[in-house]
Amino acid sequence: MEGFFQRYLSLYRPLITKLNELMSTYELSYSLWQVIFYIKNNGPSTLVDIANKYNVEKPTITRRVQRLEDLKIVKHIPGVDRREKVIQLTEIGEEVYQACRKKITAIENSIMEGITNEDQQITFQTLPKIQENVLKGAGGKSE
Repeated sequence: MEGFFQRYLSLYRPLITKLNELMSTYELSYSLWQVIFYIKNNGPSTLVDIANKYNVEKPTITRRVQRLEDLKIVKHIPGVDRREKVIQLTEIGEEVYQACRKKITAIENSIMEGITNEDQQITFQTLPKIQENVLKGAGGKSE
């Protein structure tokens, strides 16, 4: 379908801008939110786990985690291997997650207004398949 990705990108960029504005209150960006979201949904995690999930290099995640530590949103906890950095949300991190999650849910609901549940479900199921196909052909990680 010609033009599909142009349409996707025209949606993606304004959405990320809106999310960054929403989270600026907490000194966060969407890229920092991704780390918080991952830890909240997967429990204490290694930097490698997070980097693999978002297909970015470990130094990129290391910088994000350092920023979140500075904000007291995440902290290191002992891992099985001393060389492995495991992080989890702090109490402040949990509070920030809940506050942002409510605002993001409100944005999601307003964005999906007028779109049938069936169409939402189809899109929800299709996007991961597209992602998988892109990653199969991409052959590398991004910053």
